[in-house]
Amino acid sequence: MKLDKWQKEVLATKGNKCICSGRQSGKSTIISMDAGEYAMTHSNKTIMIIASVERQALLLFEKVLSYIYDKNKGYIKTGKDKPTKHKLNLKNGSVIHCLPTGDSGYGIRGYTIDRLYADEAAFIHEEVWAAVTPMLVTTGGEIILLSTPMGTNNYFYRCFHDKKFHTIHVNTEEVAQGREEPQKTNLIEFLKDEKERMTPLQYQQEYLGLFVGGIQRYFTDDVIDKICTQAVNYYKPQQDKFLGVDVARHGKDETILVSLDRRDKKYLEMFDIEFSVDTTLTETARLIIKKNIYNNYKKIYIDTTGMGWGVYDPLKENSKTKRKVVAIENAKKSLDREKGKPKDTTKRTMKEDLYSNLRGLMQENKIKLFDTPEIRQSLRSILYDYSDNGNLRIYGNYSHIVEAIIRAAWCMKDKTLNIYIS
Repeated sequence: MKLDKWQKEVLATKGNKCICSGRQSGKSTIISMDAGEYAMTHSNKTIMIIASVERQALLLFEKVLSYIYDKNKGYIKTGKDKPTKHKLNLKNGSVIHCLPTGDSGYGIRGYTIDRLYADEAAFIHEEVWAAVTPMLVTTGGEIILLSTPMGTNNYFYRCFHDKKFHTIHVNTEEVAQGREEPQKTNLIEFLKDEKERMTPLQYQQEYLGLFVGGIQRYFTDDVIDKICTQAVNYYKPQQDKFLGVDVARHGKDETILVSLDRRDKKYLEMFDIEFSVDTTLTETARLIIKKNIYNNYKKIYIDTTGMGWGVYDPLKENSKTKRKVVAIENAKKSLDREKGKPKDTTKRTMKEDLYSNLRGLMQENKIKLFDTPEIRQSLRSILYDYSDNGNLRIYGNYSHIVEAIIRAAWCMKDKTLNIYIS
């Protein structure tokens, strides 16, 4: 494989590294090589891969495992010491752990490690680093941070400006120019589309890898802490039940199903969340139909942007769900529910209304969600700023869970339903 100049720099540099990178630049590929080579060439070392949520950590861990397997699978132990979901044992005595940090780092305390890899480090909660850094003290170990930037008030930003770290900045546009065809043209075209879709600040952060001001969190930590208090599967639904669905785009992320119980038409309680990975659209439709038989939802709200239509259509044809399913697209203009006419057609969209509704419920303490790292990170990932023409833009790189929540929570506003059905 032909490496970019910055990728060669990663492999050649010893000590602490902080890699601030735009998306689609190949950072996880080169880090998997770095971790794999270190594990194979150093005996009796303990390496740990962390991320805020399990899925993110596993993606990098699986790439490391694949790299070692392809390079020399003879290094990998078999039998009772064969690779597991969270651990890889090598015959030279080195071991690689893969763990999510959660909000406190409680699950990773107690390890002594020689090298730490933190993926999407900018999104790891501040409290975690107090648990992580002592694990490197006795070994004099190294820490490698990689992330797209997210603001300037976090550990990743401080490390990028710390002289104890070798810092590497990666601009995806520059990466594209150095790639061979056809990847070069494909990446340039992709970036062109993304630049048109995003606000200037969002594009600078996500693909130019810049720490930019003006981008703000949509949900504050205080309000997240206030409403993420529910134990998973503890609450039993009692009244009207609603389902919100966010369908994975082209195999990316997970399809998310969020179930909320509406009490006295005033309060919402989460009672179920389901993650579906690598499922077909028909499988997702069958899952929703099955869950409806069990829960008897009053309404099923689904994002029909892109792949969502492939799930919506079978639900519309099914006798048990056809009168319940409601298609809500983020880009559609907001409607005046009293007159049925467009309201502020140049600015407001359904997405703004959906997010505004959820934030209002959170601020008024009228919704309770499960207390899980995945839900918390999804809420924290939601950012906003304004486009050149002054329109509000809301986005997030881990938004799929919140996208399902905002739809289920729309039951508190959706009094006339039919005008939102596509």
